[in-house]
Order: sequence, then C-alpha cells, then structure tokens
Amino acid sequence: MAKHLIPSDATLRAIKPGDVRKRINDGDGLYLQLFVNGGSHGWRFAYSLATRRNILSLGTYPDVSLSQARKRADEARKLVSEGLDPSSARKASKAAAAEKAQAERLADAGLPAAGSFEAVAREWFDTRRAGWSTSYGDKIMARLEADVFPVIGRLAVGSITSPELLVMLRKIEARGVIETAHRARENCSQVFRFAVATGRAERDPAQDLKDGLKRPDVKHFPAITEPARLAELLRAFDGYAGTYVVRAALRLVPMLLLRPGELRQARWDEFDLDGATWTIPAHRMKREKAGKKDGPPHLVPLPRQAVAVLRELERVTGRGELVFRGERHHDRPMSENTVNAAMRAMGFPKDEVTGHGFRATARTMLAERLGVDIVVIEAQLAHSVKDSLGRAYNRTQYLDQRRAMMQTWADYLDRLRQGADVAPIGRAA
Repeated sequence: MAKHLIPSDATLRAIKPGDVRKRINDGDGLYLQLFVNGGSHGWRFAYSLATRRNILSLGTYPDVSLSQARKRADEARKLVSEGLDPSSARKASKAAAAEKAQAERLADAGLPAAGSFEAVAREWFDTRRAGWSTSYGDKIMARLEADVFPVIGRLAVGSITSPELLVMLRKIEARGVIETAHRARENCSQVFRFAVATGRAERDPAQDLKDGLKRPDVKHFPAITEPARLAELLRAFDGYAGTYVVRAALRLVPMLLLRPGELRQARWDEFDLDGATWTIPAHRMKREKAGKKDGPPHLVPLPRQAVAVLRELERVTGRGELVFRGERHHDRPMSENTVNAAMRAMGFPKDEVTGHGFRATARTMLAERLGVDIVVIEAQLAHSVKDSLGRAYNRTQYLDQRRAMMQTWADYLDRLRQGADVAPIGRAA
C-alpha cells in the first residue's frame, strides 16, 4: 500500500479554516483528520486485526509533526504484524507508567508499592487483626517489620520464589532464633495465601519450605512429675513463711490446673463457695479475640480443700475485689512472678518447676497415676479442640466428671503431702 502521500509539513501548514476536506491521507492507514479539536487536526492510524477494523489516535497536529506521526504509525504497524493490538499495548504502557509513578510516590513517602509483599502483608494484617488480641497482633507485625519486610518487602508478592524466601529465613536462623524463623515462614505463608485469594499471586512459595528449616528445640515449662519430689514441694508450701496471700496461692496453684495469670487475677465476685464453683470470665482466658469477647466462661469445680483455703483467705482479702491482692497495692493483683519467686526462695530452681508447670504435672499424673480420661483433663485445662461440635460438647458436658476429678486430684495431693503414694509406677508404696 502506498505511503508518504503528504509531500511535507508545508502542505499541512497551508490548510486554512473552511477547508472542505475532512482528512488528508498519507497512505497505509495513516491520515490527518481535519478540525477535530478546535483549530487542531488529529493524526489517525487505521488498521485491521482479526478481521476487525480499528482506529488509533496518534496525537494532534502541529504538536505532532508529519515525521513524528509517520514514526508512530510505523511502530503501530509493527505491532499489528506481530498480531498485537497497538491500542491495547498503549493502554498497558500507560498503566505501567502510572504504576511506576505511583510506586515512586509511595517510595518517596516511605510506603510500600502496591502489590509488593509488604503492601499485601499489611492488607492481610488489617483484614485479620480484628480476630486477634492486641498483643498477638503486635507480635506478628513486629516480626514482619524486623525480619521480613527489610528483605522481601519491596518485591512484588507474585514474583517471590521459594529460594528467595529461604534466603530471608536463613538470616533469621543465623541469629539462633529457630522458632522465630518458623513463625516467620508461617506468617509469610498466610500472606501468600491471601495474595492468591485476592488474585495477586499464583501460589504460596512458603509451602515448599516446611522441611527446609532447622527443627526448633521444643521447650516445655519445667514440671515435677515424680511423686516423692512433688510431695517435698507441697510440704514446703505448707511451711512457707511469707504472707498468707502468697501461701494460699501456693496451695491452690498445684490443685486447680489453672494458668498462673488466671489464678492471680481472680476476683471474689467470680466465686460461689457454697456451690464449690469458680466461674472465670471468658476475657481472662487464653483464647482468640472472638473467644474472649463472645465465648462462654470457664468453670472450675472447687474441691473441698480449695474451698477451705479460699474461706480462710476471704477473711484477709474478702473486703476488696481481688482475691490475691498485691502486698503494696491492694487494688492490683500480686505480681506474675510471685509464685515462682516463692519457689526459688524455698530452694526449687526454675529449671525444675514453674507456676505454669503445675498444669503439666496434673495432666501427666492424673492420666498415668489416677487413670482419669484425658478428654476430661483437657476440658478442665481449657484446651480447645479442633472440631466445633467437640468444642461445644466439652463446654456443656463433663462438669460432673471434672468435679469428681478435681476432688480426686486434691485428695491425691493430700496423700502425697502426708508421705503416701510416692512410689514409682509399678512398685508398691
């Protein structure tokens, strides 16, 4: 097809208002549409792609000269010859330029670019944070900001590969914090799955790294599970020379299967001593945010021994709200370290026993020595179960079984304290 039919720019400059022509053809699809924008004329390029006729605007004359229009038309013809739509290519180029400009503006403002791992991670965090406690959410974001964002935060979330992710995780491992590396991998996996769900990534590269990290050393709270040693500890509690409030806490900690924080923050209005029941509000239990807000309270059946300790303690702290008030500040519960500090003072080291470890003591000895069904023990420990029906069943059932178990456990502790039932399993006492 003929090209370059317009002799020169002089021909175009000679166009006068009132010219009856609608367009001037330059050949091979390029033409100048006259008087399309006030006094200006518009360059157009007509082409066919997949049997469809299309027209592409190439700018206005005289802003775009004849030679510039021909160059742009040549570029468009090349795309058409390759089976590409020049109109779509232009839109994509504009979108890329706009995205780049936006990324530069965000970078200048110290913000992550749209579609980057950090941007998607923050969006995921904002989506999920309502279901977490504040402290749990803060730990996740602190981990991401300290270890993840500095390495892969600026990368497009859909472009990150498993080897790139592993390099980042190896840097965390090199500090000796293996558990943190595993938690970071899991958080990254959650972000990638969110990116897949929202159409910004094809897959989760963190899934490939489950076996690519060192195994963390599993650390449990130190706990005594030998009857003879537990008996020594219980007798030491009875002889504790500190305040009555602390002595009462020491006697109740091994008996009630609670976390130390749940015990020390107890309030008198939560107890029904006549009914031998302690009702702990949901918000004080170790649960997800929704469970703390809308979940049921945790019921603690009180054995006779616990009721006796609490009735004596009521004479000391019963006029206030807190059962285990602080020594100096009666409007605050005793320190979270009070029980552990008392055990250290009595000669029981931190690598042998902690306040939290009594839960493991009870779980182990109730099952192994007293033959209690593990499901009943787990219900009293307030451990959640994965099945929603099982979770509901645990909340509404087993109360009678738990009450019997708690009395059996308290009686067993008494026998240990008195020197009985201290033989290893398989041997007579």
